[in-house]
This record gives sequence, C-alpha cells and structure tokens, in this order.
Amino acid sequence: MKTTITLTPRRLAMAAGILILLGALIYGGIRQFGNRPDYASLDAVVEAIQADAVQSILVRDDRVLVSLRDGSREEVLKETDVSFLETLQRLGVSEAQRSALDIRVANPSAWQRVSPLLFTLLPLLLIGFFFFFILRQAQSMGSQTFSFGRSRARLSEEATTEVTFDDVAGNDEAKLELEEVVEFLKEPERFVALGARIPKGVLLIGQPGTGKTLMAKAVAGEAGVPFFTISGSEFVEMFVGVGARRVRDLFAQAAKQAPCIVFVDEIDAVGRRRGAGMGGSHDEREQTLNQILVEMDGFDTGTEIIVVAATNRPDILDPALMRPGRFDRQVTMDLPDMKGRRAILDVHVKGKPLDADIDLDVVAKETAGFVGADIENLVNEAAIFAARNNRSRIAMADMEESIERVQVGPERKSRLFTPREREILAYHHGGHALVMHYLPEHDPVHKITIIPRGLQSGGSRSLPETETRLMSNDKIRAVLAATLAGRIAETLKFGEVTTESTDDLDRVTKLARTMITQWGMSAALGPIQYGHREEMVFLGSEITEYRNYGEKTAASIDAEVQTLVEGAEDQARAILEAHADELETVAAYLLAYETIEAEEFAAILRGELTAETKRDPVAVPPSAAEEEPPPTAHEPQAADEGEVRDKGVDLGGTVPAPI
Repeated sequence: MKTTITLTPRRLAMAAGILILLGALIYGGIRQFGNRPDYASLDAVVEAIQADAVQSILVRDDRVLVSLRDGSREEVLKETDVSFLETLQRLGVSEAQRSALDIRVANPSAWQRVSPLLFTLLPLLLIGFFFFFILRQAQSMGSQTFSFGRSRARLSEEATTEVTFDDVAGNDEAKLELEEVVEFLKEPERFVALGARIPKGVLLIGQPGTGKTLMAKAVAGEAGVPFFTISGSEFVEMFVGVGARRVRDLFAQAAKQAPCIVFVDEIDAVGRRRGAGMGGSHDEREQTLNQILVEMDGFDTGTEIIVVAATNRPDILDPALMRPGRFDRQVTMDLPDMKGRRAILDVHVKGKPLDADIDLDVVAKETAGFVGADIENLVNEAAIFAARNNRSRIAMADMEESIERVQVGPERKSRLFTPREREILAYHHGGHALVMHYLPEHDPVHKITIIPRGLQSGGSRSLPETETRLMSNDKIRAVLAATLAGRIAETLKFGEVTTESTDDLDRVTKLARTMITQWGMSAALGPIQYGHREEMVFLGSEITEYRNYGEKTAASIDAEVQTLVEGAEDQARAILEAHADELETVAAYLLAYETIEAEEFAAILRGELTAETKRDPVAVPPSAAEEEPPPTAHEPQAADEGEVRDKGVDLGGTVPAPI
C-alpha cells in the first residue's frame, strides 16, 4: 500500500528544526576539526625553555599552549597518558629550569568532555529519529484505513441545542405533528404503558429554505436529547460497503446516547428507488439504503432512536422507506402563507431596532412565495441598507428596497437609456398599471417604476388584498390582459412595438397554453388534460413531454391559445383607448420621477397629482441628452443580445405557476 505523508505546519517546523540542528553540529565539527593550527615541535619548546624565552605554559588535555616572552605563542601536541613535566624531564630539561617555569593546568569543561561523544552519537540519533518518524506516520495511515468506515455524524449535546419551537414560525401544523415526538422523548413510559408505538421515523418534506433542518433542531431542543446530524451524501463513497459500515456505526453511536434524534439531511442522496441506477444490487448507494432499512426496522426495534430526515424530492424515494415502521409520518413544510410570513418576520426582527413607519403586515403581503430563509435574508438586507444610509433604525424604505433587491435584483444605475427609450418604457409600464387598475379581477397596483433592476428595465407590481391559492378563469384572463397591456400601449402611442414585450409574450403564451392543456379552461376542448410529462427516477427531473393527442387536437389547442390571447389583447386595447388621457399623465409622471407608489397612482387617476404639481423631477442622464431618431418601418431599432433578455415586466407574482 502506498503511504502518503501529509506535510502539516507542525511537521514542517519539526523537520526544519532537525535540519538546523544537524547543520550547526556539522559546522561546529568542521570548525573544530577542520581548522587545526600548525603545531610546533617539542624540541623547539625545549630550546626556548633552556634559553629562558618562555614566559608561561598552559597545559590542556591534548595540547600545550606556550607563551614566549616576545609576545608570540606556540602550540604543541601533548603526549597522551604522560604529564608534561615528565616529557620535559625526558627531553633533558633540568629540575631547576622546570621549577622556574610558570606551568598551569586547565581543567576541561563539560562541553569539552561531552563533545567528542556527542559528535559521534548525535548523527546516529538523528537517523534513528527520522526512521521512527516515518514508521509512526505509516502506522497512523494504517489506523486511518481501519477507521475509514466510521460515521461522519456530528453530535450536538442537549446543552448546546438551544433551538426551540419558539425559533420556528410559519409551520404550526408541522409543530403539532412533531410535538408527539417531543413528548415521547421526554416521557416514553407514558406511551409504553398504553401499548402505543411512537413513529420510528419522521420525514420532513418541503422546498429548500422552508426550515426542515431548523425544525429538526427544534425537536431536539424541546426534548433536551442529543442530536446527531449527517448528510445523505456523507454515507456514499467510491468503495462498496463503506456507506453501510458508516450506517451501522452511526446507529451504534446513537444507541449509546439513546434516547436521541438522528437527523439525515437530503436523504434522497441515498434513499432513491432501488433498481434505477446502473450498478444493480452491487451499487454502493443501494447497499447503504439496505442498511438504513435494516437499522430502522430490523430485528432490534427496542432502541429509543428517532430518525428525522429531510428531502425536497419525496417522489423519488424508495417505497420501503415510506412504509409504516420506518418513516411512519410525513410532515409537509409548505410555503408559509401571509400569516406565517408575518410570524417569521416577528422572529427575525427580534432584537433589531425598527423605525415607527415599518408595517410588517405590508411586508408580509409583498413577500408572497418567500420561504423562511428568504425572509431572514430580506431582514438582513434591510439592516445592511439602513447601515449604509447611516440610519440608527431600520425604516420601511429599507424594507421596500430589500424586497425589490431580493425579488428582482439591485438597481442598475450604470445602465443609461436614451430619451426615446425612457419614453417607451414609461408608456409600456404605465399601460400595465392602468389595465391592472381597471380590471376588478386583478390585484391592485402597488408600484410602477422605469428604474432598471437585475435583468428587467422596470416593472409594474401588484399587491393582493387577500392571499389565495386558487385562480379563477376570470382572474387569469385579467392577468393575460394586464401582461399584454404594455405592448398595446406602445402600439397606441408609437404605432409599433419594441423588444420590451419579449418577456410579456413568453409569459402570456405559457399561461394560455397551461389554461387549455392542464387546467381544462377551454369550452371547446373540454375538461381534458393534454400532454403528459415523463420523469426519469434516477435523474429526478423532467426530461420530456409526450403528446397523448393527435394532430387535429394539436391544431385545436393552437387555435384556442390564439383565441384566448387575442381576446385578452382586445380587452387591454379597449381599456387603454378609453383612458388615453390617464396613460399620458402616468407616462409623464414616470418620465419626471421614474417611480410611482400606490398612493401617488391613485391621486393621479383622481386628477389630484400631475408631473407639474410635484417639484424636483429626475434629471435625464447627460449621456442620453441627444434623442435617437425613431426607427422606421424599414429600419428596425437595433438591440443587442443582452438587451433583449433584460426587458420584462414584474407582475408581482400574479402570473400563477403551473400546478
């Protein structure tokens, strides 16, 4: 097996220290043994002693340092195991001459005693330490190999799980479903005495951001029990059997902490229907799923472990996971309604300084379709805007700006329009707003603007008075007419249309075809659903739609779609022709101030407000001071590729998504 050593900062520092120490020892050895001086002979020293030219003698272990009277020094090697006086006597120096000498003996230091041994043994010690380090790393890699199948679940003790049901809003029905789980974890004896069996598994189903993970943490926090959390993808590895081993280890750890909660996020990563993959029964994902099924409802069913899982694709899960005894309960975390969004706002604005002009009920109305994560992001963006504007409190203007930023995108102040383009946009979006207002089935107008945001060059937003999930035939026809109104307004004013209506036509076509083929809103074709969408379970997405009708029916569908769209167009044209003066007033106001709020729009229609009655109009950007000549019938106006995609109308979510 190939061993790989990971170079961590600690290991690099250790290796650098060893190299520095080894280099210092080598340098010291070279300096000590490599730079030896030229030694004098003993005969020359004896001659100097006899000539009385020696001032002092310093005797060391292996050398003798002779200081002469003329200031020079000589160094002589000393004979081993023989004193220097005996050497002088042997060489003929008399006793009187020896007595007259100033001879001193230098005691060797501890370093001088140890250094020879150290220079001999230290290289061997360094080599041994290096091999010990390598062997230890190899042993560590071997232990990691055996722990490869350990569970990656993270344990949150009861003291650290501080999330409760008070921190989760907008899903009261889900709370009621999970309260029984909390009661069982707190008082299991009460249920066991009555012969009741608590659900082994709870499956949380909902769109991303609806609070599935937060709800599972709240259950653990309310019950005061340990909480294991792991993602479904952490079970699956490239080696067959590792995922099943990790499942066994996870439930073994959970059994030691029982009663406890095991939360598996995105369980569809391992829980997809078996037999749909490419590996058959030997597929690693299927091995992992089989082990989960055994652990949840196998022979050993007496453990107090509740498995809570989350997914946004329940349709692709294996049927064995959904049967009683495994995931007994399926709790739907639906999109919050207006009341739920208001409760979520209360949770996220807690502790934040709010201005007196903030109306959270209006904010809840404007955020239709938002989930809990969106609302949390909305409040955070509003706080950022308030700080950017040097305000000490979050104002309603910050909330409005945050809503538009989240729904559409930030203002594109660098995108400049020519005066003619601004005029086209003013009439286009003014036409949308007027048809919205004069169709009683449509939601009231909330805001009109020609300020580009994100990929849109402006928009007309409506705000429902009461939130409803059902769309009537008349309501949808009103939406069709309001969506086509911008194109009609351009035609009435300029005698031609521009690419601004590209997104409008796409929405109208899709909505009209959905009315006829999916919702059965055609008297000619009847209450029949045309077309069937196929989904591949192992892909988990729609890949095709095949026809369950013939060419004659297809021609009838196309004719019905055209009739429906032309009827909506005629309805919008009639309204705009009847209120042409009001369209002129609204367009002039938009050109002057770029934005019209709901109160201003009502005042304009009552004749109480015009562009001339309000001061400080918006100045046209200098780069757009010169008006481009209008396009003729033979010379269409040029538009770049990105500009066509940027055009569009925001109808505030009034266009219903296909059910």
